[in-house]
Amino acid sequence: MCKKYDKNGRILKALSDPNRLKIIDLLSCGEKCACEILESFEFTQPTLSHHMKVLIDCGLVKARKDGIWNLYKLNTSNCNRLVLFLLNLITENEDCVQIDKKNEDSN
Repeated sequence: MCKKYDKNGRILKALSDPNRLKIIDLLSCGEKCACEILESFEFTQPTLSHHMKVLIDCGLVKARKDGIWNLYKLNTSNCNRLVLFLLNLITENEDCVQIDKKNEDSN
């Protein structure tokens, strides 16, 4: 399968969790430390760390250390790429994926 589908599929899977969507929404207001993010949830710091790892691994969030603080912000380039991918995916055009009739008939 095409790499763009694999990569964006992983991102969409990461975003399928409502807590991660809320984290993305919080980070859309700017860089935040883990303690600021945690204030908006009723789960523990290890659970937040798991969610942040998933968002970092898929490329939607960047992390940096500032002393003892972990700071997080959106990777706006990758967020914009995801939006463009979705727009291209649902927009009618002549470059759409063609279904192979041979494979379709054999199923």
